[in-house]
Amino acid sequence: MVQIVGIRFKPVGKIYYFDPTELELNIGDDVIVETSRGLEFGMVVIEPKFVPEEDIVNPLKPIIRLATSEDKDVYADNKIKTKDAFEICETKIKEHNLDMFLIDCEYTFDRNKLIFYFTAEGRIDFRELVKDLAAIFKTRIELRQIGVRDEAKIINAIGPCGRSLCCATWIGEFMPVSIKMAKDQGLSLNPAKISGVCGRLFCCLKYEAKGYNEAIKKMPAAGWIVKDLFSDRNAKVIESNYLLENIKVEYDDKSVGVLSQGDYVVIKSFKKDNSIADGLDSETLEELKKLEQDK
Repeated sequence: MVQIVGIRFKPVGKIYYFDPTELELNIGDDVIVETSRGLEFGMVVIEPKFVPEEDIVNPLKPIIRLATSEDKDVYADNKIKTKDAFEICETKIKEHNLDMFLIDCEYTFDRNKLIFYFTAEGRIDFRELVKDLAAIFKTRIELRQIGVRDEAKIINAIGPCGRSLCCATWIGEFMPVSIKMAKDQGLSLNPAKISGVCGRLFCCLKYEAKGYNEAIKKMPAAGWIVKDLFSDRNAKVIESNYLLENIKVEYDDKSVGVLSQGDYVVIKSFKKDNSIADGLDSETLEELKKLEQDK
């Protein structure tokens, strides 16, 4: 077993693990750690605990120290300086007529590096821009192109649900989301209705995927034949409601009914169809595939 402590460098960022050494650390403590980028200012979000050695990537870097009042002043000053750096970089982008959109920037704690985050349709030749910025700020400059999901996370917005985006408020790491999750939940496979402000499938499709998968295993699918235990008639399943745990059926006389679990038994079943393409034209299918979110 190895002792680790979880550190986060941004309010809703990824959690990284470090060696707590002999320090007494509690959730909410500010600390100084060494990373591949240099010294960084972070916050403890997971108290020191022991985990199996195979669950971590060795070697763990140690926590250098608890942040002092001077460290906190430096961190706050860096935040102020990045606002000026952002405005200067935007001006230089316009001067160089570069087709890129600046999203955010940050200093490492020791100010050995200034990182700018941007989005662009394709590759950008920003070598001259980097030279200008290095001459102005007298430090190492890194320009990092990010994707649409990261852009939404940094900028934040209001989702269709009326709440702030999940990725910007509590999701530390993006989860893979697939079209099949939308299909399993019986949602319209209209790209405009199942994609978020980032232009990818809703992250919230992932939340209930496990519950729907369990329900799908227990309930009959469309096309199955069941026996209505009340009327003693056979019927064909035309729709399954996994949340209410009932099915809509069609009898031989074309009448329609709704049966709850315990009101029917399955007479004839078929292999459940997981095909996404049913009823979709190739153009829509291709558009849906582009919406899928990878890790």
